[in-house]
Amino acid sequence: MSIYVTGATGELGGLVIQNLFKQVPANQITAIVRNVEKASHLADLGIEVRHGDYNDPESLQKAFVGADKLLFISSPDSDDTLRIVQHANVVKAARDAGVKHIAYTGYAFAEESHIPLAQVHLATEHAILTTNIPYTFLRNSLYTDVFVNPDLNVSIEHGALVTNTGKGTLNTVTRADLAAAAAAVLTGQGHENKTYTLVSDTVWSFDELARLISKASGKNVVHQAVSFEEEKNILLGAGLPESVAMLIAGIYQAVSEGETAQTSTDLRMLIGSPTPLEETVKQLLQI
Repeated sequence: MSIYVTGATGELGGLVIQNLFKQVPANQITAIVRNVEKASHLADLGIEVRHGDYNDPESLQKAFVGADKLLFISSPDSDDTLRIVQHANVVKAARDAGVKHIAYTGYAFAEESHIPLAQVHLATEHAILTTNIPYTFLRNSLYTDVFVNPDLNVSIEHGALVTNTGKGTLNTVTRADLAAAAAAVLTGQGHENKTYTLVSDTVWSFDELARLISKASGKNVVHQAVSFEEEKNILLGAGLPESVAMLIAGIYQAVSEGETAQTSTDLRMLIGSPTPLEETVKQLLQI
C-alpha cells in the first residue's frame, strides 16, 4: 500500500509523516512538496520525495502516479479564490493519475459556517465527489495551536487576555491530534466514502483559558471581553496588517456567535482522548 501526503513539509503534513513513519515502512510513504531540498530530512529516512506544486497541474499529476491513498492537505494561501483554483488542480491531477483513495482536510461544520474559508473546503469536497474516487473527508476543527501560542506570554505580562469572543466556546483540537487522526485513516481500513468531524467532544472558553494560564503561570490573568471594532483596533495598534486584524477579529466574532460550539465523538473514535486544553497550556509554558 502506497501512501502519499501533500504539503509534507508544512506543520500538519510534517506531523502526519511522523505518525506514518512509526506505523508503516518508509518505502510505503511518499512526500509531495513544493521545495524538494526542504524535504531532504525525509529523504534521509528512506521516504520518497516528489515535487508537486498546487499551482502547477502537470507537476501534481506526475507526483501522484502510483498512489493508493492520497492525503490532500488544503493550501495555506490566504487568497480563498486562488485556493479553490489550486484545490481543483490537485483534484483533477489525482483523478488523471489514477489515485485510488483521497483523504482531504476540510473544515468542521462547514455548511453552517460564516467563516469564508469554509466555502473553499465545501467547493473542494464537491470537486472530489465529481471524480468518483473513494474519499474520506477529514473535517478539522480550528487548531488549538492558533489560540494557545507564544503570543499568550504578552497576555501573561499584562494580566489580560483580550478578545471579542464573549462567552463563546471552542471545540478546537491540536494539530498533533488531527495528524494522528489522518494517519489512522491512511493506515486503517473501512474509511472509504466517510466524513469525519474532527473536533473535541468538550468545549472551552477564553474565560477558562485565562484561568488555566493563571494556574500554570502563577500570575493572575483575566479574560477581557471587547467588541469586534475594539479588538480590530487593538490588533492594528499592535502592528498587524489590516487583513490579518480583520481575519483574527472575524474568527473571534464567529466564536462569539456559536460557530465553534458544536461537538463530535469522531476524533475520539479514531485516536482516543484528545489532548486536554490544560495540557496544551502546560506544554506552551513548559511546566
